[in-house]
Order: sequence, then C-alpha cells, then structure tokens
Amino acid sequence: MTTLALPLLLTHDQATACAKSLGLDIRAEKGEAVFVDASALEKFDSSALAVLLQCRRDAVASDKSFAVTGLPQQLRELADLYGISELLESH
Repeated sequence: MTTLALPLLLTHDQATACAKSLGLDIRAEKGEAVFVDASALEKFDSSALAVLLQCRRDAVASDKSFAVTGLPQQLRELADLYGISELLESH
C-alpha cells in the first residue's frame, strides 16, 4: 500500500506538475493499492479533482486499487456536483 499526499496549495498553476509527480510515484510503487491523502489541502480549485482523476487513471493503468482519504468537504461537494465522487472511492 502506498499513501501519497497532496500539497497545501493545488490550483490550476500547480496541477500539471503535481499530477506528473504523483503519477511517477504511483507507477514506481510496487504495492497493490494507492491512497492519496488530501487532508493537507487548504487552497484548491477544481484542478485538484483533475489531479485526483489522473492519479486514479495512473493507478488503474498500473493494476492498483485507488482511494482518496481526507477529502475536504468543499472538494467532496464539488466532486458530487460533477458526478465523479464514486471515482474517488476505493474499488
């Protein structure tokens, strides 16, 4: 199991670099499960969801299960609004 953490700040300006870095970590990990801890997020926009979805794609492509922990309420509500909440849960 791998637990990766999102940064304090994750907006459009940081999204590409963050997704790339997390993707490298996900693909390099030997475990069967990837957890992304979002509890540190303090300032974010919808780009944070794009990063999490990319992490999910990277995990699935690497044959690993994926889940998000510590999702801030505001980001959870945004995921519900976009209809993607179920994609951020473990499978």
